[in-house]
Amino acid sequence: MVFAGKRIKKLMTVTPKLHNTPEPASDKDLEVARRVLAIEADALRDLSESLNGDFCKAIDLIEGLKGRLVVTGMGKSGHIAKKIAATFASTGTPSFFVHPAEASHGDLGMIGRDDAVLALSNSGETPELSDIIAYTRRFNVPLIGMTRRPESSLATQCDYPLILPASPEACPNKQAPTTSTTAMLAFADALAVTLMERRGFSADDFRTFHPGGKLGQRLLRVRDVMHGVNDIPLIGEDALMSEALMTMTGKSFGCVGVVDGKGVMTGIVTDGDLRRHMADNLITMRVGDVMTCGPKATQADLLAVEALAVMNDRSITALFVVDDAGKPVGLVHIHDLLRLGVA
Repeated sequence: MVFAGKRIKKLMTVTPKLHNTPEPASDKDLEVARRVLAIEADALRDLSESLNGDFCKAIDLIEGLKGRLVVTGMGKSGHIAKKIAATFASTGTPSFFVHPAEASHGDLGMIGRDDAVLALSNSGETPELSDIIAYTRRFNVPLIGMTRRPESSLATQCDYPLILPASPEACPNKQAPTTSTTAMLAFADALAVTLMERRGFSADDFRTFHPGGKLGQRLLRVRDVMHGVNDIPLIGEDALMSEALMTMTGKSFGCVGVVDGKGVMTGIVTDGDLRRHMADNLITMRVGDVMTCGPKATQADLLAVEALAVMNDRSITALFVVDDAGKPVGLVHIHDLLRLGVA
């Protein structure tokens, strides 16, 4: 036993290898990077030129689905499949990812008869996909196969083959999934964006699926951030400036909108107007004699970032919102845009 213990200890002894300090990256490494990008760019050009009626058939299928698009793949293709499912789901096509191994252990039940399956496999012979493929054949679930090999099991058994170009991988051994995964991702992007345009998927639709984060904030409309008509400072043209000052102070926006007898906005009184007309009789003057005529305004349906651009261009902090008749319906303040992260 002692001998055995010494033997094991001897076997576990590892002589550390000496590592030289790597040289800083150089132009040679830049050439490698450019070569990789050139190979993948060539593959995308080949993919673009290879698009045919099979792409159109896949579009028709996905657009007409009553259920969801189930995306699946193994290994690197699986990682790409997750991103593809997320892209479809956020652009108007209900979609989710199913792991092929988990599918074989109960998750096949997530796939309904009104769904379709998009399976990704560069070789088209991924064994882990066999149960999902068999399930779609048994229950007549439409199957889209994305693969590089048209003679593969996936391509021949699916209903809608989407064939990737036979481009080399970008790695020096031509084995690591690089070009193939880029092509898969781009192919799916082409499907998703085509569907978006066919459906007229708008910025408002996009915001519905992206309410959070900077993207959601930049897609806010003026109506989402403005103060309503009951909260904004308004006064008539014939009112006295003493009333205007009380209104400005009470509403705390640093301005007051001026409307005519029909409720149409004709002017604005700001701190600058007060300074320009500073005199002993300011409070007895008519608002119409002090106001700035034809103030810049915005509309509720415009993006909040567009209203912000107007404020920055005019160096102002508040912008009235008017309807099609020119009547004020709200006010947006730069502090609100800053608080919401629009600015």
